[in-house]
Amino acid sequence: MEDVVKFIFGISGNVIALFLFLSPVPTFWRIIRRRSTEDFSGVPYNMTLLNCLLSAWYGLPFVSPNNILVSTINGAGAAIEAVYVVIFLVFASTPRTRLRMLGLASAVAAVFAAVALVSMLALHHGQGRKLMCGLAATVCSICMYASPLSIMRLVVKTKSVEYMPFLLSLGVFLCGTSWFVYGLLGRDPFVAIPNGCGSFLGAVQLVLYAIYRNSGGTSAGKQQAGDDMEMASDAKSSKKVADDGGGGAGKEELMV
Repeated sequence: MEDVVKFIFGISGNVIALFLFLSPVPTFWRIIRRRSTEDFSGVPYNMTLLNCLLSAWYGLPFVSPNNILVSTINGAGAAIEAVYVVIFLVFASTPRTRLRMLGLASAVAAVFAAVALVSMLALHHGQGRKLMCGLAATVCSICMYASPLSIMRLVVKTKSVEYMPFLLSLGVFLCGTSWFVYGLLGRDPFVAIPNGCGSFLGAVQLVLYAIYRNSGGTSAGKQQAGDDMEMASDAKSSKKVADDGGGGAGKEELMV
């Protein structure tokens, strides 16, 4: 019975994570249509690609038995993120942006290759291999889930949820919760810990959304002119932060 429940949570985690991986499609359609990456940052896509590669490797049977569902979704995510990176390279707004993106992609490939080679050639014992790959995937996953912290800070500062879409926040919470339960049932701390962090941060985003969803745009009156100027300035800076700050687990980095 426990295995059936674990499988159900794994499948739900796959479906929700796929939604999160595909959430940047409108942004990349805009990039292709305008043939320019404009001011969007390519860092989140490279970081998410690395996270997916490490997690997919960790879920393989010869590294971590009985975690194939971890490999399936992260393998799909790695393919999707790789397409995003290629599009970013093709339509980079400046040669400097393209060179930076190429450097980041090369670093991602080097880190993944190093982890994979060391785990296969230097660590012949199953537990040692699982420990190393699990730690690498966990650190990267926690970084992915923590990436929206700058957006959450912006929400508190501006009292506006404009750059923190509800569906994306809900998706992060549900995805983190599904994989957290999956990790608990499988007694796998390398799945449970990072996704427990993701579930908690997703819940915080939902709480912030509930608090500030009606705070902006309703105060017409005596400070209208001053507020408009301040909002315009904040919107410009927040757009930059939203584009650069990422979204996720990762995977929630694109909000346009």
